[in-house]
Amino acid sequence: MQRFCRLLAILLTAMLANGTLAAEPPLKFGVGLFQPDKDRNDATYRPLANYLSARLDRPVELRTVDSWEGLAKSLANGETDIALMGPWGYVLANNEAGAQVVSTILYDGKPEYFAIMVTYPNSGINSVADLKGRSFAFGDKGSTSGYLIPLHYFMTQGINPDTHFARILHTRHQAIETQVTQGALDAGADYNRNRNAMIEQGLIKADQSKIFWQSAPLPNDAVAVSKALYADKAFVARLQAALTDIGKALKTNPALLPPHYTGFVSRDNAFYKPIRDAGLATGKLQAK
Repeated sequence: MQRFCRLLAILLTAMLANGTLAAEPPLKFGVGLFQPDKDRNDATYRPLANYLSARLDRPVELRTVDSWEGLAKSLANGETDIALMGPWGYVLANNEAGAQVVSTILYDGKPEYFAIMVTYPNSGINSVADLKGRSFAFGDKGSTSGYLIPLHYFMTQGINPDTHFARILHTRHQAIETQVTQGALDAGADYNRNRNAMIEQGLIKADQSKIFWQSAPLPNDAVAVSKALYADKAFVARLQAALTDIGKALKTNPALLPPHYTGFVSRDNAFYKPIRDAGLATGKLQAK
């Protein structure tokens, strides 16, 4: 038996040296739909996936998930190992399956952003009080700025969206901005980064929409890992170091992140407490 074990050990060592044993399985990297369509989203975030693969010395498979709610579920059920996701999606995945944030993305050097509400210039809407009887669009129910934060604000104002608005729909952030500028929607929820990017890309014109409400600062999108992966502290440290170094890497390879994104900063679950608090207050999150 001892001889057999020694022979097996020698054989395994030789196979590893020759590369005949399978390497570690690829890391499944899920990214929310930050761009107008899946193809553009994949192209935008593939450089980041390739960078992480090189730094972590492990294959990384990029996967765009077209809803924030879907990305949270995929991280929770093991379909995704690492995710770049919105704050509310992260809080859901943390609450349901123990996913953990390791870093927060920086936008123009800041780890925060704003939820907004937009309308078209001559709509007559100048405040939330003017929304009664009008049409309003939320993002999907996994969206922070498109759903959770505006819903929470409406609740603080005693507004029940189901009875306050003439029509409600849930759609993508880009579609909300487009339909508002066209006058097909009276108003909708979005976030400042998306509106700015669509204006810069020529997808909408700044003078065709106006912001009539803005939230307090919110924690930016999270890089989160599954509960199982978070248990590997050495891996988490390597991942955080790789993400932190992107700020320097952007100087020679600006395509690593979309315009205005300037890197990552290490953060933990406590940074996302305002989002968790809003989830609990609205009843959309159950304390565990």
